Amino acid sequence: MNRFVLNETSYHGKGAINSIPEEIKGRGFKKAFVTSDPDLVKFGVTKKVLDVLEAANIPYTLFSEIKPNPTIENVQAGIEAFKACGADCIVAIGGGSSMDTAKAIGIVITNPEFADIRSLEGVAPTKNKCVPIIAVPTTAGTAAEVTINYVITDAQNNRKMVCVDVHDIPVVAVVDPDMMSTMPRGLTAATGMDALTHAIEGYITKGAWTLSDMFHIKAIEIIANSLRGACENTAEGREGMALGQYVAGMGFSNVGLGIVHSMAHPLGALYDTPHGIANAIILPTVMEYNAPETGDKYKHIAAAMGVEGTESMSVEEYRRAAVDAVKKLASDVGIPTDLKAIVKPEDLGFLAQSAYDDACRPGNPRETSVEEITELYKKLL
Repeated sequence: MNRFVLNETSYHGKGAINSIPEEIKGRGFKKAFVTSDPDLVKFGVTKKVLDVLEAANIPYTLFSEIKPNPTIENVQAGIEAFKACGADCIVAIGGGSSMDTAKAIGIVITNPEFADIRSLEGVAPTKNKCVPIIAVPTTAGTAAEVTINYVITDAQNNRKMVCVDVHDIPVVAVVDPDMMSTMPRGLTAATGMDALTHAIEGYITKGAWTLSDMFHIKAIEIIANSLRGACENTAEGREGMALGQYVAGMGFSNVGLGIVHSMAHPLGALYDTPHGIANAIILPTVMEYNAPETGDKYKHIAAAMGVEGTESMSVEEYRRAAVDAVKKLASDVGIPTDLKAIVKPEDLGFLAQSAYDDACRPGNPRETSVEEITELYKKLL
Protein backbone atom coordinates (compact mmCIF):
# COMPACT_ATOMS: atom_id res chain seq x y z
CA MET A 1 0.00 0.00 0.00
CA ASN A 2 1.20 3.51 -0.85
CA ARG A 3 -0.01 6.74 0.78
CA PHE A 4 -0.06 10.21 -0.74
CA VAL A 5 -0.64 13.40 1.27
CA LEU A 6 -1.04 16.80 -0.41
CA ASN A 7 -2.41 20.26 0.43
CA GLU A 8 -6.17 20.73 0.55
CA THR A 9 -5.76 23.68 -1.83
CA SER A 10 -2.92 25.31 -3.73
CA TYR A 11 -2.72 28.49 -5.81
CA HIS A 12 -0.12 29.02 -8.54
CA GLY A 13 0.95 31.98 -10.65
CA LYS A 14 1.51 35.71 -10.51
CA GLY A 15 -0.75 37.45 -8.02
CA ALA A 16 -1.62 34.24 -6.16
CA ILE A 17 -1.10 36.00 -2.80
CA ASN A 18 -4.34 37.88 -3.42
CA SER A 19 -6.20 34.63 -2.69
CA ILE A 20 -5.04 34.62 0.95
CA PRO A 21 -7.86 36.78 2.43
CA GLU A 22 -10.53 34.65 0.78
CA GLU A 23 -8.97 31.51 2.26
CA ILE A 24 -8.67 33.03 5.74
CA LYS A 25 -12.19 34.42 5.83
CA GLY A 26 -13.72 31.44 4.03
CA ARG A 27 -12.33 29.10 6.66
CA GLY A 28 -13.65 31.28 9.47
CA PHE A 29 -10.27 32.38 10.82
CA LYS A 30 -10.14 35.67 12.71
CA LYS A 31 -6.44 36.48 13.21
CA ALA A 32 -3.21 35.36 11.57
CA PHE A 33 0.12 34.60 13.18
CA VAL A 34 2.63 35.53 10.47
CA THR A 35 6.02 33.82 10.52
CA SER A 36 8.81 35.25 8.39
CA ASP A 37 12.54 35.75 8.66
CA PRO A 38 14.22 39.09 9.49
CA ASP A 39 15.77 39.61 6.04
CA LEU A 40 12.44 39.17 4.26
CA VAL A 41 10.94 41.72 6.64
CA LYS A 42 13.89 44.09 6.15
CA PHE A 43 13.78 44.00 2.36
CA GLY A 44 10.00 44.36 2.06
CA VAL A 45 9.16 40.89 0.78
CA THR A 46 6.99 40.02 3.79
CA LYS A 47 5.22 43.36 3.38
CA LYS A 48 3.70 42.21 0.09
CA VAL A 49 1.54 39.73 2.03
CA LEU A 50 1.02 42.02 5.02
CA ASP A 51 -0.38 44.67 2.65
CA VAL A 52 -2.87 42.10 1.32
CA LEU A 53 -3.95 41.23 4.88
CA GLU A 54 -4.30 44.88 5.85
CA ALA A 55 -6.33 45.71 2.75
CA ALA A 56 -8.74 42.93 3.72
CA ASN A 57 -8.88 44.12 7.35
CA ILE A 58 -7.42 40.86 8.66
CA PRO A 59 -5.55 41.37 11.96
CA TYR A 60 -2.18 39.69 12.38
CA THR A 61 0.86 39.40 14.62
CA LEU A 62 4.28 39.20 12.97
CA PHE A 63 6.90 36.81 14.37
CA SER A 64 10.34 37.01 12.76
CA GLU A 65 12.75 35.59 15.35
CA ILE A 66 13.83 32.88 12.91
CA LYS A 67 17.36 31.88 11.90
CA PRO A 68 18.29 30.47 8.46
CA ASN A 69 18.64 27.03 10.09
CA PRO A 70 15.86 27.41 12.69
CA THR A 71 16.63 26.19 16.19
CA ILE A 72 14.69 24.66 19.04
CA GLU A 73 14.90 28.06 20.73
CA ASN A 74 13.29 29.76 17.71
CA VAL A 75 10.40 27.33 17.89
CA GLN A 76 9.96 27.78 21.64
CA ALA A 77 9.88 31.56 21.26
CA GLY A 78 7.32 31.22 18.48
CA ILE A 79 5.09 29.00 20.59
CA GLU A 80 4.99 31.57 23.36
CA ALA A 81 4.33 34.38 20.88
CA PHE A 82 1.48 32.42 19.30
CA LYS A 83 -0.13 31.73 22.67
CA ALA A 84 0.07 35.41 23.59
CA CYS A 85 -1.42 36.86 20.42
CA GLY A 86 -4.77 35.08 20.16
CA ALA A 87 -4.36 33.95 16.54
CA ASP A 88 -6.20 30.95 15.08
CA CYS A 89 -4.15 30.38 11.91
CA ILE A 90 -0.59 30.78 10.68
CA VAL A 91 0.60 32.49 7.51
CA ALA A 92 4.15 31.29 6.87
CA ILE A 93 6.13 33.53 4.50
CA GLY A 94 9.62 32.55 3.44
CA GLY A 95 11.81 29.61 2.59
CA GLY A 96 12.12 26.37 4.49
CA SER A 97 13.21 28.15 7.66
CA SER A 98 10.00 30.14 8.11
CA MET A 99 7.74 27.30 7.04
CA ASP A 100 9.54 24.68 9.14
CA THR A 101 9.32 26.93 12.19
CA ALA A 102 5.62 27.45 11.54
CA LYS A 103 5.04 23.70 11.30
CA ALA A 104 6.80 23.01 14.60
CA ILE A 105 4.90 25.81 16.33
CA GLY A 106 1.59 24.62 14.93
CA ILE A 107 2.20 21.01 15.93
CA VAL A 108 3.12 21.82 19.54
CA ILE A 109 0.17 24.19 19.98
CA THR A 110 -2.30 21.43 19.11
CA ASN A 111 -0.23 18.59 20.60
CA PRO A 112 1.13 20.11 23.84
CA GLU A 113 2.43 16.74 25.03
CA PHE A 114 5.26 17.31 22.50
CA ALA A 115 6.42 20.56 24.10
CA ASP A 116 9.91 19.03 24.26
CA ILE A 117 10.85 19.85 20.67
CA ARG A 118 13.32 16.98 20.53
CA SER A 119 10.39 14.57 20.94
CA LEU A 120 9.23 15.53 17.44
CA GLU A 121 12.25 14.04 15.69
CA GLY A 122 11.58 11.23 13.27
CA VAL A 123 7.95 10.14 12.92
CA ALA A 124 6.30 11.53 16.05
CA PRO A 125 2.95 9.96 17.02
CA THR A 126 1.01 13.21 17.18
CA LYS A 127 -2.78 12.91 17.26
CA ASN A 128 -4.02 16.31 16.11
CA LYS A 129 -3.56 18.37 12.98
CA CYS A 130 -1.39 21.41 13.57
CA VAL A 131 -2.73 24.96 13.64
CA PRO A 132 -3.92 25.60 10.05
CA ILE A 133 -1.07 26.97 7.96
CA ILE A 134 -1.25 29.02 4.77
CA ALA A 135 2.25 28.73 3.32
CA VAL A 136 3.73 31.32 0.97
CA PRO A 137 7.17 30.30 -0.33
CA THR A 138 9.68 33.02 -1.24
CA THR A 139 12.31 30.57 -2.52
CA ALA A 140 12.01 27.93 -5.21
CA GLY A 141 13.61 25.02 -3.45
CA THR A 142 12.43 23.49 -0.21
CA ALA A 143 8.79 22.89 -1.20
CA ALA A 144 7.98 22.98 2.52
CA GLU A 145 4.58 24.37 1.55
CA VAL A 146 3.55 20.92 0.25
CA THR A 147 5.58 18.51 2.37
CA ILE A 148 4.97 16.60 5.60
CA ASN A 149 8.55 17.24 6.68
CA TYR A 150 10.33 19.93 8.64
CA VAL A 151 13.86 20.30 9.98
CA ILE A 152 14.83 21.95 13.26
CA THR A 153 18.41 22.43 14.49
CA ASP A 154 19.40 21.14 17.90
CA ALA A 155 22.20 23.66 18.45
CA GLN A 156 23.18 22.10 21.77
CA ASN A 157 24.08 18.83 20.06
CA ASN A 158 25.15 20.25 16.65
CA ARG A 159 22.58 18.26 14.70
CA LYS A 160 19.53 18.74 12.57
CA MET A 161 16.35 16.92 13.52
CA VAL A 162 14.28 15.69 10.58
CA CYS A 163 10.63 15.55 11.60
CA VAL A 164 8.01 13.73 9.53
CA ASP A 165 4.34 14.19 10.38
CA VAL A 166 1.22 14.07 8.19
CA HIS A 167 -0.39 16.48 10.66
CA ASP A 168 1.97 19.35 9.77
CA ILE A 169 1.22 19.85 6.06
CA PRO A 170 -0.10 23.36 5.28
CA VAL A 171 -3.78 23.37 4.38
CA VAL A 172 -3.15 25.98 1.69
CA ALA A 173 -0.06 26.60 -0.46
CA VAL A 174 0.22 29.93 -2.26
CA VAL A 175 2.99 29.64 -4.86
CA ASP A 176 3.43 33.11 -6.36
CA PRO A 177 6.57 33.64 -8.48
CA ASP A 178 6.41 37.36 -7.72
CA MET A 179 7.29 36.50 -4.12
CA MET A 180 10.53 34.95 -5.43
CA SER A 181 11.57 37.71 -7.83
CA THR A 182 13.87 39.49 -5.37
CA MET A 183 15.94 36.40 -4.55
CA PRO A 184 19.61 37.11 -5.31
CA ARG A 185 21.33 34.93 -7.89
CA GLY A 186 23.27 32.87 -5.33
CA LEU A 187 20.17 32.00 -3.32
CA THR A 188 18.23 31.25 -6.50
CA ALA A 189 20.94 28.82 -7.57
CA ALA A 190 21.21 27.14 -4.16
CA THR A 191 17.48 26.68 -3.64
CA GLY A 192 17.03 25.57 -7.23
CA MET A 193 19.66 22.85 -6.85
CA ASP A 194 17.95 21.83 -3.62
CA ALA A 195 14.76 21.33 -5.63
CA LEU A 196 16.65 19.28 -8.22
CA THR A 197 18.10 17.15 -5.42
CA HIS A 198 14.59 16.54 -4.10
CA ALA A 199 13.45 15.41 -7.53
CA ILE A 200 16.42 13.13 -8.22
CA GLU A 201 16.62 11.59 -4.75
CA GLY A 202 12.85 11.13 -4.66
CA TYR A 203 12.98 9.42 -8.06
CA ILE A 204 15.56 6.83 -6.99
CA THR A 205 14.66 6.38 -3.31
CA LYS A 206 13.57 2.95 -2.08
CA GLY A 207 10.01 4.18 -1.59
CA ALA A 208 9.57 5.46 -5.16
CA TRP A 209 6.63 4.18 -7.16
CA THR A 210 4.63 5.03 -10.26
CA LEU A 211 2.80 8.09 -8.92
CA SER A 212 5.85 9.67 -7.31
CA ASP A 213 7.97 8.88 -10.39
CA MET A 214 5.52 10.86 -12.50
CA PHE A 215 6.01 13.95 -10.36
CA HIS A 216 9.77 13.61 -10.02
CA ILE A 217 10.66 13.11 -13.66
CA LYS A 218 8.51 16.09 -14.64
CA ALA A 219 10.08 18.18 -11.89
CA ILE A 220 13.59 17.34 -13.16
CA GLU A 221 12.56 18.45 -16.65
CA ILE A 222 11.02 21.72 -15.46
CA ILE A 223 13.96 22.59 -13.20
CA ALA A 224 16.56 21.76 -15.87
CA ASN A 225 14.72 24.05 -18.29
CA SER A 226 14.13 26.87 -15.79
CA LEU A 227 16.96 27.25 -13.28
CA ARG A 228 19.41 29.06 -15.53
CA GLY A 229 16.71 31.55 -16.48
CA ALA A 230 15.62 32.01 -12.88
CA CYS A 231 19.22 32.88 -11.98
CA GLU A 232 19.01 35.60 -14.63
CA ASN A 233 15.68 36.66 -13.09
CA THR A 234 13.62 36.03 -16.22
CA ALA A 235 9.86 35.77 -15.70
CA GLU A 236 9.77 32.40 -17.43
CA GLY A 237 12.58 31.06 -15.27
CA ARG A 238 10.94 32.24 -12.05
CA GLU A 239 7.57 30.79 -13.00
CA GLY A 240 9.12 27.49 -14.04
CA MET A 241 11.10 27.12 -10.83
CA ALA A 242 8.09 28.02 -8.68
CA LEU A 243 6.19 25.14 -10.29
CA GLY A 244 9.10 22.70 -10.59
CA GLN A 245 10.07 22.84 -6.93
CA TYR A 246 6.44 22.36 -5.89
CA VAL A 247 6.00 19.34 -8.16
CA ALA A 248 9.19 17.82 -6.70
CA GLY A 249 7.78 18.41 -3.22
CA MET A 250 4.54 16.62 -4.09
CA GLY A 251 6.63 13.56 -4.77
CA PHE A 252 9.48 13.38 -2.28
CA SER A 253 7.31 14.31 0.70
CA ASN A 254 5.51 11.02 0.22
CA VAL A 255 8.38 8.66 -0.60
CA GLY A 256 11.45 10.01 1.13
CA LEU A 257 14.98 11.01 0.11
CA GLY A 258 18.49 9.59 0.56
CA ILE A 259 22.02 10.25 1.72
CA VAL A 260 22.56 13.50 -0.18
CA HIS A 261 20.24 15.03 2.38
CA SER A 262 21.69 12.90 5.17
CA MET A 263 25.15 14.28 4.40
CA ALA A 264 23.93 17.85 3.93
CA HIS A 265 22.05 18.10 7.22
CA PRO A 266 25.08 17.87 9.54
CA LEU A 267 26.89 20.50 7.46
CA GLY A 268 24.05 22.90 8.21
CA ALA A 269 24.02 21.97 11.88
CA LEU A 270 27.79 22.19 12.45
CA TYR A 271 28.85 24.94 10.04
CA ASP A 272 25.53 26.69 9.26
CA THR A 273 26.08 25.80 5.60
CA PRO A 274 23.12 26.80 3.40
CA HIS A 275 21.17 23.62 2.77
CA GLY A 276 20.87 24.07 -0.98
CA ILE A 277 24.61 24.63 -1.40
CA ALA A 278 25.40 21.51 0.61
CA ASN A 279 22.98 19.39 -1.43
CA ALA A 280 24.24 20.75 -4.74
CA ILE A 281 27.88 20.00 -3.97
CA ILE A 282 27.16 16.49 -2.69
CA LEU A 283 24.58 15.41 -5.31
CA PRO A 284 26.84 14.35 -8.23
CA THR A 285 29.19 12.34 -6.00
CA VAL A 286 26.31 10.46 -4.36
CA MET A 287 24.66 9.90 -7.75
CA GLU A 288 27.85 8.13 -8.86
CA TYR A 289 27.84 6.08 -5.66
CA ASN A 290 24.17 5.10 -6.00
CA ALA A 291 24.23 4.37 -9.73
CA PRO A 292 24.57 0.55 -9.48
CA GLU A 293 21.27 0.36 -7.56
CA THR A 294 19.14 2.56 -9.85
CA GLY A 295 18.19 0.29 -12.73
CA ASP A 296 17.51 2.35 -15.86
CA LYS A 297 16.37 5.47 -14.01
CA TYR A 298 19.47 7.50 -14.88
CA LYS A 299 18.50 7.15 -18.53
CA HIS A 300 15.26 9.00 -17.79
CA ILE A 301 17.04 11.54 -15.58
CA ALA A 302 19.52 12.28 -18.38
CA ALA A 303 16.72 12.69 -20.91
CA ALA A 304 14.78 14.99 -18.57
CA MET A 305 17.95 17.04 -18.12
CA GLY A 306 18.05 17.57 -21.89
CA VAL A 307 20.60 14.94 -22.89
CA GLU A 308 19.94 13.65 -26.42
CA GLY A 309 20.37 10.09 -27.65
CA THR A 310 19.88 8.35 -24.33
CA GLU A 311 17.95 5.46 -25.91
CA SER A 312 21.06 4.34 -27.80
CA MET A 313 23.42 4.68 -24.84
CA SER A 314 24.82 1.84 -22.77
CA VAL A 315 24.01 1.67 -19.07
CA GLU A 316 27.41 3.12 -18.22
CA GLU A 317 26.99 5.91 -20.78
CA TYR A 318 23.56 7.11 -19.64
CA ARG A 319 24.54 6.96 -15.99
CA ARG A 320 27.57 9.11 -16.72
CA ALA A 321 25.43 11.43 -18.85
CA ALA A 322 22.97 11.98 -16.00
CA VAL A 323 25.73 12.85 -13.54
CA ASP A 324 27.48 15.11 -16.06
CA ALA A 325 24.24 16.97 -16.81
CA VAL A 326 23.77 17.69 -13.11
CA LYS A 327 27.39 18.87 -12.82
CA LYS A 328 26.94 21.14 -15.85
CA LEU A 329 23.81 22.76 -14.44
CA ALA A 330 25.48 23.29 -11.06
CA SER A 331 28.52 24.83 -12.75
CA ASP A 332 26.38 27.09 -14.93
CA VAL A 333 24.63 28.58 -11.89
CA GLY A 334 27.82 29.00 -9.87
CA ILE A 335 27.78 26.13 -7.36
CA PRO A 336 31.18 25.18 -5.84
CA THR A 337 32.52 21.77 -6.82
CA ASP A 338 33.79 20.55 -3.44
CA LEU A 339 33.55 20.95 0.33
CA LYS A 340 37.12 22.15 0.89
CA ALA A 341 36.00 25.57 2.10
CA ILE A 342 33.38 24.08 4.43
CA VAL A 343 34.46 20.82 6.06
CA LYS A 344 37.25 20.46 8.63
CA PRO A 345 38.93 17.04 8.29
CA GLU A 346 38.87 16.53 12.05
CA ASP A 347 35.04 16.63 11.93
CA LEU A 348 34.66 13.77 9.43
CA GLY A 349 33.86 11.16 12.06
CA PHE A 350 31.11 13.28 13.59
CA LEU A 351 29.69 14.22 10.19
CA ALA A 352 29.60 10.64 8.91
CA GLN A 353 27.96 9.28 12.04
CA SER A 354 25.39 12.10 11.98
CA ALA A 355 24.64 11.41 8.33
CA TYR A 356 24.22 7.70 8.99
CA ASP A 357 21.84 8.42 11.89
CA ASP A 358 19.82 10.90 9.81
CA ALA A 359 16.17 10.07 9.05
CA CYS A 360 16.76 10.35 5.28
CA ARG A 361 19.45 7.66 5.14
CA PRO A 362 17.17 4.56 5.16
CA GLY A 363 15.56 5.71 1.90
CA ASN A 364 18.82 5.64 0.00
CA PRO A 365 18.71 3.08 -2.85
CA ARG A 366 22.13 1.69 -1.92
CA GLU A 367 22.83 0.30 1.52
CA THR A 368 25.62 2.26 3.17
CA SER A 369 27.72 2.51 6.32
CA VAL A 370 29.49 5.13 8.41
CA GLU A 371 32.75 4.11 6.76
CA GLU A 372 31.39 4.52 3.23
CA ILE A 373 29.83 7.88 4.05
CA THR A 374 33.17 8.98 5.46
CA GLU A 375 34.80 8.08 2.14
CA LEU A 376 32.17 10.09 0.25
CA TYR A 377 32.94 13.16 2.37
CA LYS A 378 36.67 12.62 1.77
CA LYS A 379 36.06 12.41 -1.97
CA LEU A 380 34.45 15.86 -1.77
CA LEU A 381 37.51 17.35 -0.10
